[in-house]
Amino acid sequence: MIRFLLPALMLMVMLGQSARGQSNDPAMYSGNQLYAKGRYAEAESAFRQAFQQRKLRDAEYNLGNAQYRQKRYADAAKAYAEVGRTSNDPKLRAMAHHNLGNTFLEDKKWDEAIDCYKKALRDNPASNESRYNLAYAQAMKKKQDEQNKQNQNKDQKEKEKKDKENKSKDENKDKDQNKPGEQDPKQEEGKDQEKPKEPKPGEGNEPKPQPQPSKLSKEQADRILNALNQEEKKLKEKKDKGKGVPVKLEKDW
Repeated sequence: MIRFLLPALMLMVMLGQSARGQSNDPAMYSGNQLYAKGRYAEAESAFRQAFQQRKLRDAEYNLGNAQYRQKRYADAAKAYAEVGRTSNDPKLRAMAHHNLGNTFLEDKKWDEAIDCYKKALRDNPASNESRYNLAYAQAMKKKQDEQNKQNQNKDQKEKEKKDKENKSKDENKDKDQNKPGEQDPKQEEGKDQEKPKEPKPGEGNEPKPQPQPSKLSKEQADRILNALNQEEKKLKEKKDKGKGVPVKLEKDW
């Protein structure tokens, strides 16, 4: 069985041992050769053929490595997870869990990555790569938690500040409404307009009687006027009779 270490993609994200295979399997051997040359798509095809023909977990693991090199992390994760779940080889399970942890690191899923590295170390406590990547994932998770806490505190402070400003505005509004001497403009306007003063008796401001229009017709008024004129004429004649006719006196001598 051929084993060799896969170079690290990143200092913090290291694949464990990669291309494993059996020298008596042509597809596995071909896949290893292509993988070593960096021809990952062709290596993937060869590893897939080996797995389909003989259901070798080594081939499935190498298939995941070829997909990982092509940055198809979701496909690689499926292969690694299946190997870690079904393989009877503790070292192969450890490498599968280690590389599965690397796929989670790519997506910044720190909790899932931490869990994978712990599983890898349970199967292979001597793995410095898994121990190193575990420490890195734990440090990144701590950093993320602190950042989230800072953001929450910032949001809380902004909310409290906004609530305080709104409360202050409401209090000032209530004070303005309750200030003494300040009333509704309409009420002030009504207050300024005094009612007309009613005149008191004897002040000379009594209203003068106005002539009332006559309710008599013209014919009735003429008859009354004629009657008054006749009465006045009779009174004048009677007065003249009372004076008598002047008498001419004869001389007594």
